[in-house]
Amino acid sequence: MSPDNIVNILVYRWAGSWGPFKVSIPCGECALTHDVISDTIDNELAGIPVQVTTLDWLDHWWKPLLKGGWHAPIVLVEGRVISQGAALNRGVLTQAAIEAHAARNPIEKNIVFGKSSCPYCVLAKQQLDESNMDYEYHDVVSEPRALYEMLARVKPIIGAKTPVTVPQIWLDGHYVGGADELSAHLQIKVEPNPDRGQCSMSPVR
Repeated sequence: MSPDNIVNILVYRWAGSWGPFKVSIPCGECALTHDVISDTIDNELAGIPVQVTTLDWLDHWWKPLLKGGWHAPIVLVEGRVISQGAALNRGVLTQAAIEAHAARNPIEKNIVFGKSSCPYCVLAKQQLDESNMDYEYHDVVSEPRALYEMLARVKPIIGAKTPVTVPQIWLDGHYVGGADELSAHLQIKVEPNPDRGQCSMSPVR
């Protein structure tokens, strides 16, 4: 595995010494953060190459300060502070790590992100099945990692302020879009979805 593909997680724990100051009392939130990181790597981040480095905060207090981190435990992903002063939220870690991984590893196959209650997701899968195309399907409701990966991959394409709907589809690594765009790509005529691109803040049509 190339070092460029490894997601680096850096943790500054409440420990170490600086001048006359020395930390000898264990930090419960630092221990919790360590456990959360380990369990998240084994589950939500399984298959993503991750390297975790832990440093004693008092020995290096000025380094995280330059990044805006001043209250241990401090957690950085690829040099960006994602948590400090409390036990780490695993969802925050999952999102940050997947965003870093997705930015370096483009999709190279057929992928569909959807949800079970979406009729257009069902339609998209049906069209791909009828076209005898192999693909991976990920449910963004039941798979937390799938939601973070879909957002990390589609937002740079459609823009940060554009609402994200499902399905989101890639074919041979190329972004297709939703069910309507898939139908056009496969030259299948279907009724357009009037709700695509809308969210709760969209004006009523």
